[in-house]
Amino acid sequence: MRKTLMAALLGAGCALLSATAGAVDLERYLRDDAFTNIKISPDGTYVAASVPLQDATAIAILRTSDMAMVGSFRPPRDNHAGSFDWVSNERLVIGLAQKWGRLDKPRPTGELYGINADGRSGELLVGYRVGGLNDSQVSAFLTDELADDERNVLIAVWPFAENPYTRIERMDAVTGRRIIVARSPVQGAHFTTDNTGEVRFALGSGSDNVQKLYYRVQRGEDWVLLNDEAVSRRVEKPLGFSADGSVAYLWIEQAEGPDAIVSWNPQTNERHNLLRDEVVDPGRVIYQPGTRIPVGALYYGDVPKARFFDDTSSTARLYRSLQAALRSPVYITSSTRDGRIVLAQTWSGSNPGDFYRYDTVEKKARLLASRSSWIDPSQSAQVRPVALKARDGLPLHGFLTVPNGKEARRLPMVVVPHGGPIGVFDDGSYEHETQLLAAAGYAVLQINFRGSSNYGRAHTAAARHQWGLRMQDDVTDATRWAIEQGIADGKRICIYGASYGAYAALMGTVREPGLYQCAAGYVGIYDLPLMFERGDIQSDRSGMTYLRDWLGAPEALAERSPVNLAAQVKVPVFLAAGGEDKRAPIQHTKKMEAALRRAGTPVESLYYKSEGHGFYTPQHQREYYTRLLAFLSRSLGGQTASASTAAQP
Repeated sequence: MRKTLMAALLGAGCALLSATAGAVDLERYLRDDAFTNIKISPDGTYVAASVPLQDATAIAILRTSDMAMVGSFRPPRDNHAGSFDWVSNERLVIGLAQKWGRLDKPRPTGELYGINADGRSGELLVGYRVGGLNDSQVSAFLTDELADDERNVLIAVWPFAENPYTRIERMDAVTGRRIIVARSPVQGAHFTTDNTGEVRFALGSGSDNVQKLYYRVQRGEDWVLLNDEAVSRRVEKPLGFSADGSVAYLWIEQAEGPDAIVSWNPQTNERHNLLRDEVVDPGRVIYQPGTRIPVGALYYGDVPKARFFDDTSSTARLYRSLQAALRSPVYITSSTRDGRIVLAQTWSGSNPGDFYRYDTVEKKARLLASRSSWIDPSQSAQVRPVALKARDGLPLHGFLTVPNGKEARRLPMVVVPHGGPIGVFDDGSYEHETQLLAAAGYAVLQINFRGSSNYGRAHTAAARHQWGLRMQDDVTDATRWAIEQGIADGKRICIYGASYGAYAALMGTVREPGLYQCAAGYVGIYDLPLMFERGDIQSDRSGMTYLRDWLGAPEALAERSPVNLAAQVKVPVFLAAGGEDKRAPIQHTKKMEAALRRAGTPVESLYYKSEGHGFYTPQHQREYYTRLLAFLSRSLGGQTASASTAAQP
């Protein structure tokens, strides 16, 4: 499948090169997945797949009978098909996004593009590049594809203003013609419809970032405030309605522990708990195939697990049979409108993922495509869940990746705090970078320190004003735990991260002298007060609210900024950054390097003016990881990159 997609969308393919014995073949780990997601059309005639290219994400449309590509969409550089949905048997609506670096999460631009299955009649339907005063001054996002309407969809429209009052419009998916259907009672609202396409919920917030949830009985009725985070101290998110429409389902944060899913009867105001895990939050909502009816949730714990409101339901039985047949966690990503044909995704820590087409009547499954067919899961490093307690008693969970064929005993180890840091977590899925480090001979430890999502509101909230303090202690405690368990060689440990992870890497060497033998930071944040002056977070009032809520007052942050603590860094450091980085401007890294040099600390650096929050260009990626592996090897003794891949132009 990859050959078909890439030949049509990108031209000549990228062949894997042979690696030098005893060295890491970078190409195996830097090569993009063949695709990221696949969705089947309502009648099952086609599938659409999102295809990552070097600096864009394209859409390929294939005929299911023979998997021949019949249509495609490729956006310009730095633009991505951030979302895509079948809105009829022959029409696809694509939500555009942009990003300026490999580590950036694509940010929706609010543009919707329509295209036929055969690739014809492509049209930018709404957004700032449409032209015309009315169309160019709004962003729009698909809310409901209206299963019973082959022509129109519902979209949420955001006027160009800070914290606007949003509205719902019905849009013709061919012409882009729109009419207003509903207006929101709260700023920045996202909407939820019922099973008939009526707008019933609005959830939003202003510059204070305090979420409010409103409900209305039907069109024309007044909105009623159902939850105010400032009062309840929790966020409530609507998921949808039961098949008969009598109850709604809400995802509700709890004062302690993981979030819950409850049913709510609008007539009686009764609530009943449906699902709540002891450790983790719901990860993805599971819908009854062919509908928008929530029936369960996928949980990302030690292993992914599907749970259901009713274990005897047809969807629950379907999931159990698929999991048994495929011997893997399963998530149904899409289905035909009649629910007969489903696309089921499987994955693991050693497998980037496979997609199967399953006929629920004939009970037959066939492999449709693999995300990375060149990856052999049996040769991948194994990813294992870990659990421990921080020094203050907070439970911590994460994952340990162990090199293939190695025993987890006294291994050189790289500790990798994730970026974000708020609202992000490591889930144990296949990660190319983690596997690359394991291929070089290192155990890799990833811990979901306080501030990470997936473990309840309290676990996230425990990170307020704790950059460089208790958040850092969690990483330290996990590192010491790995030493005490005999997993890591206490004399061969380095700490490495990107974005916030880079901050944690440098602060780890400051707070814990002697624990780490080296530190590496990729597109990092090192000067906390500078975050209030430069970057893309502080550009509006809600961003400034976020910074003050989570970091604290800027005048109190200098003492927790690695750039001011360089004299306490006593180990070699490697830094890399891009000149177009909007999230972590290159000034952070330049200042950090200068401070380390003044302190006499050994420091290496790598800069690319044309790169953003992570390096896009293949040769830049090769250079970066070649330098990173060489840097780690000097302290830990692991493998370096093979000469054949490192030297590619």
